[in-house]
Amino acid sequence: MTIDKILEIGIDNKERLFIKPDKERFTLIYRTATEIHWDNDGLFLYSPKPREWTYFDWFRHITVVTETECNCKLILTEQTLWTNISDELKRQIIEIDI
Repeated sequence: MTIDKILEIGIDNKERLFIKPDKERFTLIYRTATEIHWDNDGLFLYSPKPREWTYFDWFRHITVVTETECNCKLILTEQTLWTNISDELKRQIIEIDI
């Protein structure tokens, strides 16, 4: 299994949660049919705008799918940037990543 650092976690102007990995590229993740997409210009994974799920649910979903379907564990670091993420969401994400 590959391990890659998360450079940035954020919510973009389209209200999508995004996760930017350091080295890995997930250009074929759409094939998993999990509603997770890859932005080739920004080099990040993203979810649709939440409907029934929360941003936290989408974070968990993205990290589980990359691990189980793409054989890559995404990990937080002290350098991970948090963009437009509430303190509560950041706390939830950090707690499950420990």
